[in-house]
Amino acid sequence: MRPSSLASTLALFLSLAACGPAGDTDAYDVVIENGRVVDGTGASWFRGDVAIEGDRIARIEPGGVLSDAEADRRVDATGLVVAPGFVDIHGQSDGALTDGDGRLVSKLTQGITTVILGEGSTPAPANERIMELAAESMGDSAARERYGDGEGGVRFSGPRGFGAWLDAMEEHGTSPNVASFLGAGTVRAYAMGGSRGEPDAAALDTMRAVTRRAMRDGALGVASALIYPPGSFAGTDELAAIAGAMAPYGGLYVTHLRSEANTLVRAAREALEIGRRGGVPVEIYHLKAAGRPNWPKMDRVIALIDSARAAGQDVQANMYPYRAGATSLSAVFPPWASAGGRLMENLRDGETRAKIHAAMTRPAEDWENLGRLAGPDGVMVLGLEEESNEQWNGMRLSEIAAEMGTDWADAAIELVASEEGGVGAIYFLMSEENLHRQMRQPWIKWGTDAAGLHPDSAEGGTHPRAYGTYPRIMGRFVREQGVIPLEEAVRKATSAPATRLQLHDRGVLKEGLHADVVVFDPETIVDRATYRDPHRLSEGVLHVWVNGEAVVRDGEHTGATPGRILRGPGYTGGGER
Repeated sequence: MRPSSLASTLALFLSLAACGPAGDTDAYDVVIENGRVVDGTGASWFRGDVAIEGDRIARIEPGGVLSDAEADRRVDATGLVVAPGFVDIHGQSDGALTDGDGRLVSKLTQGITTVILGEGSTPAPANERIMELAAESMGDSAARERYGDGEGGVRFSGPRGFGAWLDAMEEHGTSPNVASFLGAGTVRAYAMGGSRGEPDAAALDTMRAVTRRAMRDGALGVASALIYPPGSFAGTDELAAIAGAMAPYGGLYVTHLRSEANTLVRAAREALEIGRRGGVPVEIYHLKAAGRPNWPKMDRVIALIDSARAAGQDVQANMYPYRAGATSLSAVFPPWASAGGRLMENLRDGETRAKIHAAMTRPAEDWENLGRLAGPDGVMVLGLEEESNEQWNGMRLSEIAAEMGTDWADAAIELVASEEGGVGAIYFLMSEENLHRQMRQPWIKWGTDAAGLHPDSAEGGTHPRAYGTYPRIMGRFVREQGVIPLEEAVRKATSAPATRLQLHDRGVLKEGLHADVVVFDPETIVDRATYRDPHRLSEGVLHVWVNGEAVVRDGEHTGATPGRILRGPGYTGGGER
């Protein structure tokens, strides 16, 4: 090498060395310094600095190393936890993400940066069968609002309807990232409407085709909710066939079990069978043993999952940290009452109403009788809008029945009938001991099972998990009760769900990954929402970034909507995987 060439090479080397790592100019958009870094892997925390540049984590160093680096904004995280943004594996926000408030304030102020949709049903793909079923069960105007295109047609229809829905959410704008499963109930309704019974060969072929197309559009897999019609009408063979259709695309089968109560163990075995026959991994939504007589069954389900995993089957679960669940009050009715979308018609017919009442008040093995499991004093009624009913919002079903001068079953029937079906309820069903036992399982993850709301605009009641799931875990179960260590709680909120969903560039604080970051105070983080006063933001989450952009600053939502639509492993388009 000539001397001049050697000198040039040496000068270039010294210039690069002075800049540190390749591409590092020591100038960043954000430097978070001296925080307690919990990186999401489960490793012990360390004092560190985290730098963000653009939409990526640019650098992670021991605390103080980046003290002299240039930055547009510096955040002193002394005494605070710096962690990956939380991944809500079980969200319920699809309406807000196409037509409503895409900021999802109640989610972001918990530290959630990615929301996963799709339990049981999705707005897409849709067709006339789905529109007709929705009109029968929800009323024509509500059905048109959810599924109509505003011109008399069906929105998100056609062979790429699922992809059109994802595109619509992206165009609408969202603060968190969003991904979704395909609802198994939607698959069935697309092929069979609200009818009961097994699908014939043509209907099953349609279900497989719908599933394959949605996987290519970016679905994460298929999600069933087997206590709600029409999903409850699907048998094991049907669900295994759908699972098999998504297997070549790397899909995950996730399920609200057919029973979380009297036949819980049998229902868990069914989920495992569907996964084995379909050749796909299995995830159980909001694992629980509902009703005092069923609390001992949790040990058997945990043993079943551990045994399956030891034998090589990929099965995991998620949960929310509350003793009560929430769904519609119509869940106290037997599933056949809603067949064909005729629930309102059946409630108004004297003879059929009497049959529904009889089914509600006697023991049942073939459906989840939430009214009997919780007892009328364990059912809190929410969302009543009729003037004659508003007085009973937040009251127990037993109290309402007493004031009506009737029994709890007739009170529930009357409320749902008079409100045209739109009544919510909180069901107190679980034990604190089981919550602790579940939290300690290595395969558990967290999820809200709730929509994203804003306390200034939210109407009616909701479950406090909509506002408080993650702060409740970090504050009450980690700090106050010591049920699990902080690092493990963060792992189950971040890398565990991200890995489960094959979102490999999120869920961990690591240089080069997307900058979804949360900063919270481990000494003050806590939930404030209650069952009677649910629309209260949590405390202690101070800063949140999504794709490098601040969405929460000093505990306040900034209004920014930098979230992206994330697509599953089978996606064949050009958007973000």
